[in-house]
Amino acid sequence: MAGGWSRDGAVQDQIDASVEDAVQLARSQLPQGESLTHCEECDAEIPEARRKVILGVRLCVQCQSKLDKQQATHNSYNRRGSKDSQLR
Repeated sequence: MAGGWSRDGAVQDQIDASVEDAVQLARSQLPQGESLTHCEECDAEIPEARRKVILGVRLCVQCQSKLDKQQATHNSYNRRGSKDSQLR
């Protein structure tokens, strides 16, 4: 039920595109390669169990938690659905 000059289904297309963008972003942030023995940020030892479970891990649990919280606050704005992005 799109209105104005947009075609039917445009809203769903926009939702699908936003979901696809989020999936691609999440996949790009997955760790790859060999796990580190010490955290990149604080140089604390990363437990062997964590290194085995998460391949390519680069951060300890505390630093990863901080990073996740920072990313959650920065990614809460849907640029695709904003009025500014529709005017460009």
